[in-house]
Order: sequence, then C-alpha cells, then structure tokens
Amino acid sequence: MNRTWGRTRTWAPAVFAAVVVVAALRLYGVPVTDTLLFGGYVALGVAFPGLLLVRALYRGARTLAFAEELALGLALGYAVEVPVYLAARAAGAPLLVLLWPLGTYAVFAAVPRLRAHFRGAARPGEPAWYAWFLALLVVHVTAWSAFTYFRTTALTWPAAGTSLFDMPYHLALIGELRHHVPPTVPVVAGEPLLYHWFVYAHLAAASWVTGLEPLVLLFRLGMFPMLVAFVVLVGAIGHRVTGSRAGSALSVAGTVFVAVPSLYANANGLLTWTGVQHSAWESPTQTFGALLFAPVVLLLIDLFERRRRYGAGRWTLTAILLAAVAGAKATYLPMLVVALAALGVAEGVRRRRPPWTVLGALAMALACLLYAQAVLFGGARQAMSLDPLAMMRRTWGELTGLGEHAQPSPASLLGITLLYAACWAVTWCGIAGLLSRPRSLARPGTVLVLGIGAAGIGAVLLLGGPALNQGYFLQGAYPYLAVAASYGFLTAVRGTGVPRLALVGAAVAGVALACLIRVLADVRVPLAPGRSEAVLYLPYLAVAAVVLSAVVFLREAGRRPRGWALLIALVTAVGPLSAWQARAWSIVYGGGENAVYRVSRPAAQEVPAGMLAAGRWLRAHSRPDELVATNAHCVWRAGAPCDSRHFWISALTERRVLVEGWSYTAKNLERWRPGGSVMQIPFWDTERLSLNETVFRAPSAEAVRRLQERYGVRWLFVEEGREGLSPRVGEFATLRFRSADCAVYSLPGASS
Repeated sequence: MNRTWGRTRTWAPAVFAAVVVVAALRLYGVPVTDTLLFGGYVALGVAFPGLLLVRALYRGARTLAFAEELALGLALGYAVEVPVYLAARAAGAPLLVLLWPLGTYAVFAAVPRLRAHFRGAARPGEPAWYAWFLALLVVHVTAWSAFTYFRTTALTWPAAGTSLFDMPYHLALIGELRHHVPPTVPVVAGEPLLYHWFVYAHLAAASWVTGLEPLVLLFRLGMFPMLVAFVVLVGAIGHRVTGSRAGSALSVAGTVFVAVPSLYANANGLLTWTGVQHSAWESPTQTFGALLFAPVVLLLIDLFERRRRYGAGRWTLTAILLAAVAGAKATYLPMLVVALAALGVAEGVRRRRPPWTVLGALAMALACLLYAQAVLFGGARQAMSLDPLAMMRRTWGELTGLGEHAQPSPASLLGITLLYAACWAVTWCGIAGLLSRPRSLARPGTVLVLGIGAAGIGAVLLLGGPALNQGYFLQGAYPYLAVAASYGFLTAVRGTGVPRLALVGAAVAGVALACLIRVLADVRVPLAPGRSEAVLYLPYLAVAAVVLSAVVFLREAGRRPRGWALLIALVTAVGPLSAWQARAWSIVYGGGENAVYRVSRPAAQEVPAGMLAAGRWLRAHSRPDELVATNAHCVWRAGAPCDSRHFWISALTERRVLVEGWSYTAKNLERWRPGGSVMQIPFWDTERLSLNETVFRAPSAEAVRRLQERYGVRWLFVEEGREGLSPRVGEFATLRFRSADCAVYSLPGASS
C-alpha cells in the first residue's frame, strides 16, 4: 500500500500536467484520441528507443532524474528518427521509419547485456517540490500557448487562413518532406531548399505513422513534446552548473520568463522575443534546434567537468546530436564554436597544456558547422549580413515613431545601444554574483554557458537581416544566460545567511519600483510627433539612479555580502518579474500587450472560402510528382507592390507549384539589401512568371502547350477572386473541381 501511494505521488505531477495539456488541446479542436495517438508515437517510436540508447551509451545518465533521462532520450530519438525517415522516404517506403524503434527494441531484448536497460539503473530522485514546479511550468506554457496562439490560429477553414504568414510556409515544407527526398522549395519548383529543415522531416514522419493531418501536427501537437523536454533539460543543465535543484528551478524560470525591464506605459520592453514560448509554435525550427542543442551542452559539461571515463559513449551521443543540430537550426553551432574556442583558450592558459577534450569537441562542432554551411545550406546567407547595430537602429525608429527605416544620429544610436546593454545587464544581473567567488568563473561549465551567451549577444550587435532574424541568436542563448545568472545569484546568496523572506521582499520591492516609475514617467511609445526622444531614457535613468544609490549605500554600510545578494534580487525583479506584471496588466486592461511590435495577419474576409476543399481535392486526385501552376502569388490584399508570402496552395495540396510565393527562397533573400523589403522584391525569372500569368490572364492553346512542355505543369489551381483572371481558362483546360472561389483544372497528362 505504501509503495503504491509512493508511486502515485511520484507520477502525480506528470499526470496533472498531461491532463491539462490534453484538455487544452481538446478545447482547441484536437480530439483526445488524436492526442493519445500522437503521444503514443512520440513515446514508443521516439522517446523510449532513444532512452534505451542513452542508457547503453551514456553511463552519466545514472546521475539524472528519470524525467531528465527521458528528455535526453527524446532528443536522441529525434536525432535518429530524422535520418532514418529520410532514407525510408528516399526508398519510397516512409513507414520503414518504424524499423528503427522496432529494431532497437528487438536488439535490446535479444542481447542479455542490453536487456537490463529496459529497467534502468538506480538513479537519484528529484524533490517533490521540483517535480510540481516543472508540472506547473508546463501548465503555464500550455495556457500561454492557448491564449496567445491556439486562440488566434484555428484548425478549421477559413479561420486557419488568418494564421501568421509563416505558418503555411512551414506546412508546405512538411508536405514536401512527406513526398520528396531530397527536398526542394515547393512554392517555387526547382529551387534548392537551403534551409534548416530537419523538424519538417520529423513532422512528416509523424504524419505518415499516425495518419494525422500535418496541419494538426504543426498547429497543435508537434511542439508540445519538444517544449516539455527542453524545459526539463534546461533544468538538468542548471543542476549540473549550480549543483542544486534551486538552481534548476531558477534556470528554467529564467528561460521561460526572460524579459527586459518594461518601463513604458504601453509596451513590453525592447526585445522582440521573450521566453521560449513566444516563438515555439511560430518557429518550429527554433524549438527543435533548442531541444537538440540543450543535451549537447549537458554532455559537454559532463565531458569537461566530470573526468571519470565513460568510454566512447558520450562522444558518440555528442556527435549524433551535433549532426542533428546542424540541420535543425543554423544559429546554434556558430555560438557553440565561439564558446568552445573561448573555453579552449581559458583552459589552455589555466592548465598550461592543450585542453584536448575541449579541442576535440571544437573540432566536431566545426566539422558539423562546415558541413551544414557547405551542403545543407549551400553557402546561402539567408540575407544575414554584417550590419552592426541593425537591431538598435530598427528599435530606435519604432520607438520614436519615425519608422523602421529611419536612420538615427550617432548620438541616438549610442543611446539606444547603451539602453539595450543596460536592459540586458538588469535581466541577467545575477551573473555579477560570480564575482563574489572568482574561482567559479574558471569552471568549464561556467565558461561554456557564458561563452554561448556572449556569442548570442555579439551576433545581435554585429549582424542584420530583413526580419530581425539575428534575434534568434540571442533567443538561442537565453537558457544559458539564465543558467549563468542563476549560478551567480546562488553563489552570492550562499553563506550570507540572507533569509528567504528578505529575498522575496527585495524582489517585491523591485517590481514595485518598476511599476511606480512606469506610472509616474508615463512614457508611451511610439512617441507622439514632435516629442523629444530623450523621454525614452527617463524611466531607465530613474531605475539606474535608484540602483546606484543602493550601491553607494552598501559600500558605505560595509554589509557587502548580504546587501549585494538583496540588491541582485531587487534588480532582477525590475527585469523579468516586472515585465511580466506589465504584460499581464496590458493584456487585461489595455487590450493588447505591445504597442510597437505588431504581428501582421490576413483578415478573415480576405481568405478564399473554398481553398481548403480545393487543395484537399487536388491532393487526393494527383500524384506527388505532378506540378501545379497558379495565379496566386501575393497575399490576400489588394494593391501594389506584391507581398509574395502566399504559400497556402502548396501547403494544402502538398504539391510543388511552378511559382507561388517566393519571399523565403534563398535566391530572393540573396537579392535583399538593407532598407528594402524582402517580401516585395519582384520574381527573378520574368520569363517563367510571364508564361505562367499568360495562361490565366490571356489563355490560349499555345500558352498551355508551352507551359506543359517547358515546365511539365499538369494542374491549374485558380483563385477566382484575383484581378485580371480571364473567363476563358476553361476553354483550354478541363475543370475538375470547384469550391466557392477556388477551382482546379487539369491539363493533358494529369492523373485521371
């Protein structure tokens, strides 16, 4: 009886979180059976076989709690699933992806030495409070996802058509990986896919195995296991670095709730991203990359700090995960290379001999980075260029109301840059606590996480892109800056005898200070015309004055250790805690959370009502290798210039389109220059586009014949509400399906 009750208490947090997730998904359109089906595949087809491999290869896993071990197994499972699926898809049998979990189970069951891994070895437990902390954090991420994403991103049409413009592009890539390996860009036939696309291979595999629609996987299910595992692994890294579960909790909280001070009356800070949940659904590549990168950092810390020999297993795991990170997200390996180079220099100086372990890891990371750049990305820059302080210039233009293309004076640029630096210093001021014990700064784990954080900040300062893409470097570094800040805070607190109640009081004082300054200053952005930009700095100067006064007082009072710990708690609260208080206040009472950075979506009345039905009909009645032409290239808005982010036809049909939307192709991105809009660059192949348009605007037998013979087009997908469409299209093509304002025509040679 006692054992049963103990097991119940152990599993209660996980069960509670799972029930909340299932309920939220059910509320937003996913049947419980679909959720269980997907969860069963992720558990039995990805996580548990990965867990077995982790136990066989990595004896250090015995120092992890079961949830951490399982999260590591899930990450490894994803890393193995992707190449296996690619091979299976290339062989024409995508369901052969199941051979790897079935084969893993068979081998581990047949080999006596491996059979014991089904039960696992004894491992340390985790405190009940920490298990409930993680469960409540999962509940928060679920609620936040539901409120900010599920609520505005429907599964039904035409409401789904109002999703963010990027979502159909992600969906089109899943469709491409469902049917083609190697993949190309489905929205412009023949263009190479020079992009980090591994997450779409996973979602394609999950769709084949479960039979679930890719749209449901992308919009609802696919990111949840990644988010949960990522949160657990960040906690494991925090535990490794800080040596305590309190450090785990602070690291996770600092990752999920990261934000800069929010001192304007109507906007939430200067960063365009806050926390992992902000872009978890909108950028599946970022979420997938974050999950796969976390175990790399965990394994490297073990390699550098735990010098017991575990054999080649850890190196094997590290190599597999590094290879997966290379194709998951392009931002992570450059940061890791910088961090490992810094660690190599630090260790070489400290030990006065070559740090071979660090150099080995650096060589592996460099090899994967070079492979990714040369093979997966084909040397494409994705419009990323050396453009120092580009994000600061954009922020200045938005806050002053002069527009994102306005150019600040040198003094203004310096001011906004210093403001960014001050905000970052507040958010991660816990790092200053490491100065109380300088030897902690020399630990390899500390240098590694600080190096990753510095690389992320450096990339934001030095690089520029058309959509602030350099911000993904900093977002990728958030967890590791949070770990370093948590370690510093705990280092400053330990041994000082500061009561916990006093720390809570300091944090409350920090939130109150930020709230008071926000109300008294009453600075609203963007600034009204004619108002001096100097007011942008007033709230932050007020905080700086209070903090500097506290520093002077502490130095004069001489009660340094305890006082510094309380000051770090207060300053940290001015950042993330007060920012989330301001965000909640803005959402509840202000009708929105940000007056500067607004998300652009199609309006409901602009969405063609028949597109989903027409797309699904074409998917069911055509072969994957048949090419489609369309008259839809621009988003559903009238006027020029054309915004070429139209991807829904390829997304819903899972077919390659001769020319649909070209904004995100590597060729289009290479033509972008600072100050321009990547969405409004004209299509580069004017001959192809002209022939495509002739078939819809001035159709003739000759035009149709040329389109077929030159490009192999077999189907026409027509949005009948588009301007310039000729009523004679049906004279030269066979109408096969019509739904509301969308029609599908076949050309000779199409599937019957």
